[in-house]
Amino acid sequence: MKAWLLREVSDLSKEKQPLRLADVSKPIPGPHEVLIHIRCCGICHTELDEIEGRTPPPVYPVIPGHQVVGVIERNGVQAKRFKEGERVGVAWIFSACGECEYCRGGMENLCMNFRATGRDNHGGYAQFMVIDENFVYPVPHVFSDVEAAPLLCAGAIGYRSLMLAGLSDGQLLGLTGFGSSGHLVLKMACHLYPNSSIYVFARSKQEQDFARELGAVWASDPSESSPEKLHAIIDTTPAWRPVTAALSNLRPGGRLVINAIRKESGDQRALLDLNYRDHLWMEKEVKSVANITRSDVENFLALAASIPIKPQTETYTFDQANTAILELKRGDLRGAKVLVCND
Repeated sequence: MKAWLLREVSDLSKEKQPLRLADVSKPIPGPHEVLIHIRCCGICHTELDEIEGRTPPPVYPVIPGHQVVGVIERNGVQAKRFKEGERVGVAWIFSACGECEYCRGGMENLCMNFRATGRDNHGGYAQFMVIDENFVYPVPHVFSDVEAAPLLCAGAIGYRSLMLAGLSDGQLLGLTGFGSSGHLVLKMACHLYPNSSIYVFARSKQEQDFARELGAVWASDPSESSPEKLHAIIDTTPAWRPVTAALSNLRPGGRLVINAIRKESGDQRALLDLNYRDHLWMEKEVKSVANITRSDVENFLALAASIPIKPQTETYTFDQANTAILELKRGDLRGAKVLVCND
């Protein structure tokens, strides 16, 4: 089968082909696994973190991609959850131990043996993949393949972020960064908290205009102060400066939720600007988002289907994987990017 391989850490300011197309063996499902014929795979900022070495795979080469939509090609001998031909999705959580205190407590995202799709095991930039049937999700019929792909990470992790924000209807929400996850969080928040005003901090005028189109009452650069102090802010950027800016825009008792698997080091010195009185005092909270649970994916897909929430998408043919990665790095965003793996 055809697959895109990540073979090493790359500097995307210099390397224009970080992924290499290769012919690899078609995987065979184990007893509890399913073989998925992949139709498309969402493209996530986490792929940049893998490529640039902030969260590198433990073994090279690896097939990246963790927002996978496809159909069941074949079941392992003991796999019974899905019928062959059924459409399914795969998310960032590839597996967890199932036995530790975190797994038993419904927090498998914190499991020390958490394994990520497309980093710790082969993912969806390919024609086929295998995974344990218990980490696979039915895809609601209301979504096309391309619409469903970003929901499996950008949407589901956005859902977890919004739940961690602890917002009540009528309270004020800020969103810093307005890419794949941010625009889905805004759609969710408008539905769940119809009396809440949403303020968006985004670098480009295109992103600001897009946010206002989707219902934001205000959108401006992350360096700007919001017209009102906010109850919660969700940060989806790879940078540090928006963190300090967000803390200054919180009201007393406000909460900052950082939805990023890693932060880039380019502007880390911005943390030296932290002032206890202005940024941290008055019982402000900082909460990070770590990975994702299966229940996050299941709950979000049900919510998204009931509303419905459909992402704005931009598609790339299978041979354009490197083009999509480089455009994501440049910040060319209006919604979510999706790689079409089988025409």
